[in-house]
Formats: sequence, C-alpha cells, structure tokens
Amino acid sequence: MGKVIAQIKVMPDDADTDLDALEDALRGALPDAAELNAVEREDVAFGLTALIVNVGVEDEAGGTEAVEEAFAELDDVESVSVEDVGRV
Repeated sequence: MGKVIAQIKVMPDDADTDLDALEDALRGALPDAAELNAVEREDVAFGLTALIVNVGVEDEAGGTEAVEEAFAELDDVESVSVEDVGRV
C-alpha cells in the first residue's frame, strides 16, 4: 500500500465564520494517521469562502473517511467533500 494526497473541500456554515480559527480546528481534528500538507482558500459565492485542505493518508480501505468524519464534526462546518485523490 502507498500514500495518497486527498484534496478535501470544507464549507463553513456561514460567510462570517473565522477561517483562521476553522483552519486551526481542522489541524487539531486531523487523525493521527493523516498529515496536513496545505490549506488554501477558494471564494465560492456571496462572500462565502471554502477551505481546500490537502491531506496525506494511507491508501487503504476507508482512505479519507476518518478525516472526512473528523472535519464534519467540527462546529462551523456545513459540509465536507473529497474533490480529488491522487497517488504520491
């Protein structure tokens, strides 16, 4: 098995969400088996900005599932979706 990089889009629940605090919360919620490589911001619409999180995980059954679940449980998160997955 190898490692993959997943690009995960995290949508905040409000345009007024503190994105710096949300980014810190994402870093803190990351499971031990995953590593955060980068976080970018993407303007969506109506003042809403998504966080695009690049995470390295092992290529195994469930892959990004633990990361997705951890992110989705955070306050201020409306939705979490995997945008892309590629091998390292």
